[in-house]
Amino acid sequence: MRRWPLAQAAKAIAAGGIIAYPTEAVYGLGCDPMNPAAVLRLLTLKQRRLEKGLILIAAELDQLLPYIAQPTIDQLQLIGSTWPGPTTWLLPKRPEAPPWICGQFDTVAVRVTRHPIAAALCRYSNSALISTSANRKDRHPARSRLRIQQQFGNQLDYILTGPVDCHARPTEIRDVRDGRIIRPG
Repeated sequence: MRRWPLAQAAKAIAAGGIIAYPTEAVYGLGCDPMNPAAVLRLLTLKQRRLEKGLILIAAELDQLLPYIAQPTIDQLQLIGSTWPGPTTWLLPKRPEAPPWICGQFDTVAVRVTRHPIAAALCRYSNSALISTSANRKDRHPARSRLRIQQQFGNQLDYILTGPVDCHARPTEIRDVRDGRIIRPG
């Protein structure tokens, strides 16, 4: 991936924008998780309720630590066996984690991504990012730039293009407290 598109996407995020970018299975919509106006705009675009919470992706665990309680050694072993990779874990939230990230839950959904473009974007942004599928409520997630444009037109601030695994399913979601699978992958 060339640096210029990554730098442009990171610049849009820093300015409070919403971008689309490739992830393991689908395109994601993302923004700065600490920018409440950007997150609320994203939720409005998706027609998603605040109470549902959002997933954060990162290039490394350290980028998630502002949002999650310090994992125990057992939890680190469990999540470390699947990261980087397509497993999203529900981890206990920090008391100061923004409510627009957690929704009605006492956990935060987090993933250290293996997707090279998504991970590079987190590095360029020097932060974890919101990662929610690029689709409106009750529509299929976008797997191409064309599908993103069909659903969102010019409502996004930047589209970072790249490959997604069109045969992959959405990422598995598991609860670190008991290992339970919340959503199969």
